[in-house]
Amino acid sequence: MNKTWLIIQREFLIRVQKKSFLIATILVPLIFPAIIGVFGYIVYKEEQSAKPKIVYVLDETGRFNFESSSRFNMVKEAPPLDSAKKRYQKTDDFALLYIPQSNIENPTGITIYTKENQSMERIGSIERMISDQVKDFKMEKYNVEKEALKDIRSTSVDVKTINLTDTGEEKSSNSAIFYGLGLTLGVLIYMFVLIYGIQIMQGVIDEKTSKIVEVIVSSVKPFQLMLGKIIGIASVGLLQFLIWIVLITALSTAMLSYFGLQMPQKQMMEQVTQNADDEVREAIEKQGTGKAQEFLNNMGEIPFGKIAFVFVFYFLGGYLLYGALFAAVGSAVESLQESQQFQFPVTMPLLIGYLGLFTFVLRDPNGPVSFWLSIIPFTSPVAMVGRIAFDVPTWQLILSMALLVVGFIFTTWLAGRIYRVGILMTGTKVNYKVLAKWFMQKG
Repeated sequence: MNKTWLIIQREFLIRVQKKSFLIATILVPLIFPAIIGVFGYIVYKEEQSAKPKIVYVLDETGRFNFESSSRFNMVKEAPPLDSAKKRYQKTDDFALLYIPQSNIENPTGITIYTKENQSMERIGSIERMISDQVKDFKMEKYNVEKEALKDIRSTSVDVKTINLTDTGEEKSSNSAIFYGLGLTLGVLIYMFVLIYGIQIMQGVIDEKTSKIVEVIVSSVKPFQLMLGKIIGIASVGLLQFLIWIVLITALSTAMLSYFGLQMPQKQMMEQVTQNADDEVREAIEKQGTGKAQEFLNNMGEIPFGKIAFVFVFYFLGGYLLYGALFAAVGSAVESLQESQQFQFPVTMPLLIGYLGLFTFVLRDPNGPVSFWLSIIPFTSPVAMVGRIAFDVPTWQLILSMALLVVGFIFTTWLAGRIYRVGILMTGTKVNYKVLAKWFMQKG
């Protein structure tokens, strides 16, 4: 055990003392806030200096009346359409909106002519303007007063979700928060397990090809070497990850506060309110205040301590499970090119867990497929952290953790049998038959 600890120290210190580690650990947290700051500043300047986009409107029905706004300057155009298109082509303006003569309650053939492919957001804004007026026409047909129309359009339904526990206790719930949390944690697990697993494989290949390993195994058992390397690199990854989380959170918050920037969701909400009537805008603002308070209440109900513990456990468990397999692959080959044929079977279960996160876990966290994905050790690191925010039953969590430990022990034993032979083999063309032979070979 003392020799394994020495290997862990060696792997940890070698990587932590490298300039590349220091540069990556410091630069990565700086890059994200910098990108946020630069993009936010550019968006802010563009909005400050942006002029309304000119939209020519050829309305053959004569019923539509579009008002100009800070985003669009609506200019009436005279028929016929061919002449209007020719006049528009001579300009550098945004678009030509053509509304043909048709059933005003169900208009067809409406066309937006542009010179370039425009963003979905801008085209959507024009579509909403048309849709709102069509709704007004229908309301007028059925003699619905304008005030009643505004009251109808400003109607919003706020549905709260409450979880009832077995003891009858009520806890507030917010699926959107759980979805975002599960998505973020699941993707992080997938990325870091894959990245640091490949680092283990690269480290084993480098030592094998440089013949350093022949000196090391003269005093350390191959299994101890493999285990020490896996745990050593895992500790480096965990340290780097914690530093990134702290720095990225602190710097991003400071950057947003300094420039007075807003998150994209808030910007989108402001755009919606700008295009709405006064009554609708007031209703949205009131609803937004209530939603903000509800959001804070829901955040207070989330057991972040438990989630952090589960995340660290599955990060380490998943890393150790796959790290052993990557170490076995690294011991069997002599270059990254040779390892490609073995990487796919190793990463396939991890990829299944990643795809299952989007297809099953986040859509139905308590469904049967989500359950099995979070129980099977090869997929549980990604699937279970995706489910954990949805308050997984304790017995399922304990079962999943126990099976992950068993899975790590199994893959370590499996990889160790290949590693002890492959780490000293050079010049051998390796395939699955050879790996099976090494695995069956008695020590």
